[in-house]
Amino acid sequence: MSSVEIPAGLKELLQGYTVEVLRREPSDLVEFAVQHFTRLLEGQRNDPGAKKRSAKPAWKVTFDTKPNKPKKVDEEKEEYTVKSTTSKYIRRAAVCAEAYNPDDEEDNDAEPRVVHPKTDEQRRRLQEACRDILLFKTLEQDQFSEVLDGMFEVLVKPQEHIIDQGEDGDNFYVIEKGVYDIFVQKDRVSVCVGKYDNKGSFGELALMYNTPRAATIIATQEGALWGLDRATFHRLIVRNNAKKRRTYEAFIECVPLLKSLELSERMKIADVVGARVFKDGERLITQGEEADCFYIVESGEVKITIKSKTKAVQQDDTEVEVARCSRGQYFGELALVTNKPRAASVYAVGETKCLVIDIQAFERLLGPCMDIMKRNISQYEEQRVALFGSSVD
Repeated sequence: MSSVEIPAGLKELLQGYTVEVLRREPSDLVEFAVQHFTRLLEGQRNDPGAKKRSAKPAWKVTFDTKPNKPKKVDEEKEEYTVKSTTSKYIRRAAVCAEAYNPDDEEDNDAEPRVVHPKTDEQRRRLQEACRDILLFKTLEQDQFSEVLDGMFEVLVKPQEHIIDQGEDGDNFYVIEKGVYDIFVQKDRVSVCVGKYDNKGSFGELALMYNTPRAATIIATQEGALWGLDRATFHRLIVRNNAKKRRTYEAFIECVPLLKSLELSERMKIADVVGARVFKDGERLITQGEEADCFYIVESGEVKITIKSKTKAVQQDDTEVEVARCSRGQYFGELALVTNKPRAASVYAVGETKCLVIDIQAFERLLGPCMDIMKRNISQYEEQRVALFGSSVD
């Protein structure tokens, strides 16, 4: 029995193809594969000076027969050049074919840190624009500060193309102000499929999965963006998400609610979740408050209580326990689905660890689970009526 090392870059190459298949849903997978890999090959040929990053083989495969000796891979470290900020856009050509391995700590740590100087007023505006960006939610404070340091301001004019479908990914963009239309080519016709209105971000998929741009983004009015170059995005965002994904994807696959999601959707859940640890008796949710997140219990247990002013309960502030949630179970979705204040309070029973998904990620990623959640809402109402009658406040 012997083992061979999988060639460096193969995992990323196949992952990029898989993401494109899931996104475009081609009828002929073989023909689509030819087109996809031809584009990557042409990108390499058009930029012969660009070096491919070679990563250490990601895994080994064991065979019962003697395989041919694999070819040795020359390990070259790609050098990134920090460019002047005099240009609005810091673009690089033919980057989709690069193999990026977020696990290669040595190469990643060697990347130069990019800093774009900012005034106090610019930094204030940048922090406000980035406050609700999902990709930044789970960064450590020093990582987030480094992201802010590496971002550069982009002022755009009406009808200016920010990115074009089919191009290589260069920068990730956060919107400070302006309206931006999203166009996708369908049967050689450009169709507007949505818009960003003075908030949000775009451009991350091409950078995360080394694929061409999936859409064209056009400014409809004067606006302002903040860009983050590909190298910094990889070093901070992609590597951080890869570590999180390894930590949480196995657990997320075991959550009954999320089994209805596609694999790619569960991967995105792993990218945006945060983790919080609560002490015994600590309150996670307060009845009557506005909802801003959704919880999944990773370890420990929580109890759900409701207070009522009905005759069944003589004291106004008395809380009655109505349910408990343990590993793999979720709570906090009721207020998000119904757009109403929290209907109950939730307390930790012993030390409890929960995965937290904020409201933006909930709405964006958990749409396929809504039917399951709505079915559960009727069960909650039955419990409330059984405990307090039909006149619960």
